[in-house]
Amino acid sequence: MTSTPRRIDVHQHLIPPGYREALTGHGITEAGGRALPDWSPEAALEAMDLLGTETAILSVSTPGTGFLTDPGAAAGLARQLNDFSAALTAEHPGRFGWFATLPLPDTPASAQEAERALAGLGADGVTLLANTDGDYLGAAGQDALWQVLDEHGAVAFVHPAELPGPAVDGIPPFAADFLLDTTRAAYLLVRNGVVRRYPRIRFVLSHAGGFVPYASHRMAVALAADTGRSPLDILEDFRGFYFDTALSSSPAALPTLLAFARPGHVLFGSDWPFAPAAAGQYFANGLDTGVDPGILAAVNRTNAEALFPRLAGVPAPAPVSRPLPARLRRSVQRAGARAFFRMVQPGTD
Repeated sequence: MTSTPRRIDVHQHLIPPGYREALTGHGITEAGGRALPDWSPEAALEAMDLLGTETAILSVSTPGTGFLTDPGAAAGLARQLNDFSAALTAEHPGRFGWFATLPLPDTPASAQEAERALAGLGADGVTLLANTDGDYLGAAGQDALWQVLDEHGAVAFVHPAELPGPAVDGIPPFAADFLLDTTRAAYLLVRNGVVRRYPRIRFVLSHAGGFVPYASHRMAVALAADTGRSPLDILEDFRGFYFDTALSSSPAALPTLLAFARPGHVLFGSDWPFAPAAAGQYFANGLDTGVDPGILAAVNRTNAEALFPRLAGVPAPAPVSRPLPARLRRSVQRAGARAFFRMVQPGTD
């Protein structure tokens, strides 16, 4: 990158110390088949500067609060995480935003916490795991939550979790199962009419929507046979989702996503720190070198500004003065990532 693109990253995670302690206290040391990475605000800002990210909307990844069997404990942990996220954002204005954690599958408690976070704490939206112990988004009994989110015109960031079944030996969940999990949630949100009954909710699907763009017509045919609805209407429902580019701006996936999504519905995502900085650079380079400059500017920033108006018109932060070796190291990292990306692209012969 020859200039700073001022990206808004809608898919970046945080792992507060108290949350890590709660996970390890229950024997959880990984998520999706990956070890829990180190996290700190300082490390997040360093990774953001490397990718040219001005603002990151932070979220808690899987398992959220779903590892707690006591509903009161889950609700308490969600409040703790949201208070932490709100304070962190206040300490770093313009650099961080946050999606609230909800204690699903407890719908009444989730609706209550969503109201508190959106109206009282200034959350930029909410995080919804595609499933919590097999309870998928779009299933019956969730209308109290949808009502609150619709009233606020909320952004709902849909993040995958581990599938409700045993993992396959040799296939880490993050590599394939996560994509199916997001697709299942999107399918049910469309099938059961949630996106039509609550049109003010802006759903953002992680990782380019899993398999949604690629399999959209196949799913539309299946849903038309199941529900009697027009396949074209069903496709429009799928196209109404927003999609992030985390680990997905490759020469194979990105053209499909851009061909399918509505204009303005593709957002930049990195998945840091679960995706290390090198992976973030690899896919960011795929975006930077693979699309029209106007589309690139929209994906990097302006599409997200429409979802998060508080970020529109925010002046660029003053550049951070760094020692020469640090600047040289970052320049070498970027050049190396660009070279690697070009090296592994499919040939044209």
